[in-house]
Amino acid sequence: MHIDEHASREFGLQQDIIYLNHAAVAPWPQRTKQAVQDFAEENATIGSKNYLQWMEHETELRSMLAGLINAPSKDDIALLKNTSEALSVVAYGLSWQAGDNVVISDEEFPSNRIVWESLARYGVEVKKVDLYSAATPELALINACDNRTRLLAISSVQYASGLRMDLDTLGRHCRANQILFCVDAIQSIGAVQFDVQACQADFVMADGHKWMLGPEGLALFYCRAELREQLQLHQYGWHMVEHAHDFSRSDWQPASTARRFECGSPNMLCSHALRASISLLLEVGMDKIEQTLLSRTEAIFELIQQSQNLRIMTSTQNGRYAGIVTFTHNNIESITLYQHLMRLGVMCASRGGGVRYSPHFYTSLNSLETAIKLADKYAAV
Repeated sequence: MHIDEHASREFGLQQDIIYLNHAAVAPWPQRTKQAVQDFAEENATIGSKNYLQWMEHETELRSMLAGLINAPSKDDIALLKNTSEALSVVAYGLSWQAGDNVVISDEEFPSNRIVWESLARYGVEVKKVDLYSAATPELALINACDNRTRLLAISSVQYASGLRMDLDTLGRHCRANQILFCVDAIQSIGAVQFDVQACQADFVMADGHKWMLGPEGLALFYCRAELREQLQLHQYGWHMVEHAHDFSRSDWQPASTARRFECGSPNMLCSHALRASISLLLEVGMDKIEQTLLSRTEAIFELIQQSQNLRIMTSTQNGRYAGIVTFTHNNIESITLYQHLMRLGVMCASRGGGVRYSPHFYTSLNSLETAIKLADKYAAV
């Protein structure tokens, strides 16, 4: 099926809305809406009669997510509440010594900053790196690492500027220098291809409600198998033990899989929804999604460059952008322009001192042209 056919069949946004806010919260595909409705109807009519089938769906979701990021096994995938919880599992699972440091960028979303800053109680230093202080952003981060660097944490794509990182370069350096590599991939997975083995990440986390087109309340957490038992557990419950459904068993031990990080009952509603959303991504193919989304991003670049009122903040260098384009205008404050666009039905965001557009693969070129014209026309007033 062609991408345009998927777009017309799966997305039924109102005619007066141009949705360019997938970097925040995405609309659901029709199959996801249907999955939630079906699950609600099932609960209302037969309760948990099909619970064993629900568990099979959850297992299938783990396999789908593993395939989406090229994880070695579904056993490497935990289903947690959100990216922040997954980052906290890492931050408070490691054993720290006073004088250790964590290297991050100075552009990180609060989730990937606050959790590391909270480790100050253990004497851990957080190094916030200016990504433009060296020849490349990667070199800036690498230069900040020293013999007390325990972990490098970075967003695969910066939420405000849209800068896309060269994860493979960072992963090679970290592995060669025994530095743990943690990737907040919330602005990548579902937008562009992501290969956890190629970039040699030790930990990867991402909520499902952005580019994966799923609901809020469920996130993937990848932990490299060799490191699973090195993360100390701080949450315990029936679901994280090896024999989770043998309730009469008195002895227990944490599950050998990444399920060890899931302490309690699974979020079955979100699992059904996210499973439907991921099925669409896999059906279309992440190679086609990436190719189409990058072409949409490049179309926004071109349209803005044709304007005399708008200026691009996001890097236009090949390989340095994904689905986020942030721009400013010459005559009007960004917050004013953002509010104006929202009133006109252009769903966007105010980030990093500019207006952020984030389309997806199904976004039409016509809608992009309209969204840029609305910004350009208002800026010219």
